[in-house]
Amino acid sequence: MSEPDSIPETVATYLRLRGLQPSARAKRRRRRSPDDEEHGPFTPGRDPHGVGDVLATLTREAGWEPQLAREDIVLQWADVAGDDTAKHTRPVGLNDGTLVVQCDSTAWAKQLQLMRSQILTELTRRFPDAGVQAIRFIGPDVPSWKWGPRTVSGRGPRDTYG
Repeated sequence: MSEPDSIPETVATYLRLRGLQPSARAKRRRRRSPDDEEHGPFTPGRDPHGVGDVLATLTREAGWEPQLAREDIVLQWADVAGDDTAKHTRPVGLNDGTLVVQCDSTAWAKQLQLMRSQILTELTRRFPDAGVQAIRFIGPDVPSWKWGPRTVSGRGPRDTYG
């Protein structure tokens, strides 16, 4: 017997065939290179990954996380600001770390300016990659005297006042 006398030949053959105990000839014949261990069937990192994990890795490696976080702010504005507030406001831009939110009225803009720190804290907690550092609340767009088919350049008819 080539195996130790304490193990029967059938058991030694079984262990060799199952890969639990390689034979001396197999050890000589195949020597693994260090690269083979990385690509082996049961090595770490070979487990299947979920689609969410794969997409998270892709967005992180491609550098898309800040842009996706900015998009999430717009999509989840109702969750961040609250449903009642979201009915009267909408985020319109993010420039140099300042989120611009347009409100239905100047009263809403003033009220939200008082709540600015709470909303900013919630935004930075939920979306740290978005880079929001400040919030600016603006009122509704008002009509201007400078636009339209019958505008006069300069001060126009107002230059005759007193």
